[in-house]
Amino acid sequence: MSTPPPPPTQARNPQHGKTLEAILTELVAHYGWDGLAQRVALRCFSREPCITSSLKVLRKAPWAREKVESLYLFMLRDLRRAGPPRAAG
Repeated sequence: MSTPPPPPTQARNPQHGKTLEAILTELVAHYGWDGLAQRVALRCFSREPCITSSLKVLRKAPWAREKVESLYLFMLRDLRRAGPPRAAG
């Protein structure tokens, strides 16, 4: 009896293990609600925005979720390119 192979790891997938709430929270921390509304045209980002209502919309609209996940990957690439913050002096 052979054992089944282990499931493939997703070490290079930055979204692996991240919840949609965590992704949205990071985006809001980085861009703010206004910046997020400019990048992804959803009313839940521009009119009385909150995490809870935004999550409801994103879970019901796969196209919106894809846009948010793409923006998250773009943000991570942009941060990597910028590198660590430089110390003044």
